[in-house]
Amino acid sequence: MPMTATTVLTARALLLDMDGTLVNSDAVVERCWRRWADRHGLDGDEVMKVVHGRQGHASMAVLLPDRPMEQNHADNARMLAEETADMDGVVEIPGAATLLASLTGLPHALVTSADVALSTARMAAAGLRLPDLRITAESVGASKPDPEGFLKAAAELGVDPAECVVFEDSGAGIAAGRAAGMRVVGVGPRAGVHRPDVLVRDLTQVHAEAAPDGAVRLHID
Repeated sequence: MPMTATTVLTARALLLDMDGTLVNSDAVVERCWRRWADRHGLDGDEVMKVVHGRQGHASMAVLLPDRPMEQNHADNARMLAEETADMDGVVEIPGAATLLASLTGLPHALVTSADVALSTARMAAAGLRLPDLRITAESVGASKPDPEGFLKAAAELGVDPAECVVFEDSGAGIAAGRAAGMRVVGVGPRAGVHRPDVLVRDLTQVHAEAAPDGAVRLHID
């Protein structure tokens, strides 16, 4: 729902997606995936509807359902290397640096479908601090929309899933947060289609502070 007045959410931990949520990497994602679509004779617009939020091999499995998964994993490794080498146009989502700074010392984690190399490079390119706890592609056996990544982050932080708030931009990520039993703040226009609990234009609308009992209080304009 679009916000017309300040909404206050209280959580024990915040779990933050990266691409589209903290980092605007749409330009490089478009370049890499449209090249991939051309190589495989697929419609680029249809490919772009699938790829946001998922690990690359999971997107490939949706788009090329008859291809063996070992080929998808090999192709995904090449795609990750291609994306990691291309930081042109990778910038902060407005408000991301301020939000991350306000979370210093509070329970939070990065939960991304990118691998360690790609997530480290993109956060650096956008000038953003990496959270101490990072759940990356290497950390899980199943990609979003499976909730494994969010549940693993909650477990490592020692927080009940129901007391976590997820920040996500994609349908796959929002579905993963919901499946984990967590509340979801949707970031940006992609998120609005998937009916998150709260929708913001960008992170300048989000202000976090420590509550007296150690929880995180979110003020969402």
